[in-house]
Amino acid sequence: MGAMDKKVNEKSKTRPGRVRRTSNLENESRRKILDVASKLFRDKGYAATTLRQIGDAAGMQAGSVYYHFDSKEDMISEILDLGITYVHDEVKRRIEEMGKDASMRSYVETAVEGHLYGLLSHGDFVSANIRNYGQLPLELRERNRPIRQAYVTCWDKLLKRAQDAGDIRSDMDIKVLRLFIIGSLNWTVEWHDAEKGTIDDLASQIKMVLFEGVGTNGKK
Repeated sequence: MGAMDKKVNEKSKTRPGRVRRTSNLENESRRKILDVASKLFRDKGYAATTLRQIGDAAGMQAGSVYYHFDSKEDMISEILDLGITYVHDEVKRRIEEMGKDASMRSYVETAVEGHLYGLLSHGDFVSANIRNYGQLPLELRERNRPIRQAYVTCWDKLLKRAQDAGDIRSDMDIKVLRLFIIGSLNWTVEWHDAEKGTIDDLASQIKMVLFEGVGTNGKK
């Protein structure tokens, strides 16, 4: 079960006083609303997007949208969570598939690849997160904080292990490095053009910059 399906099922569980099963059609409708909403939040911003606009874009009546979501706040909260969950799940999956004898540098490089694939495969969700998070009310940001912090912790531990193994210089501030890496990777969703290069090509360039730099050291 993927991240989206988990979220759909969790939100579709019985509310107090109600007993019903969730059909595949209901799940598909919910996914459609989230897909449409993430695009609108990305393009128009959270404040300027209304539930009516989301319903119109999804080809649904406003009442149908309310059947799946209690409010616009619940919708953006789920989109924020999914934007990070997609990326985190891809990073974890790739790292778990690596052998225990792999170098710490290769673990970090794999995390870079996983982040890019999770990001660029679900760009609207991540872009909506990036563009709206800082402008949202504190209560909405607090809802998203545990998932966001879990991913931050994953990277901090990974980079610290790489530093302890000698693959990252000892005088590097891990927090600064993590902010630089994730910040740089996140913004690729705004400019990467799949017609001009694959995700693998992009990942190779970023890994080269990260571990080898851009200087020539006197070589051409």
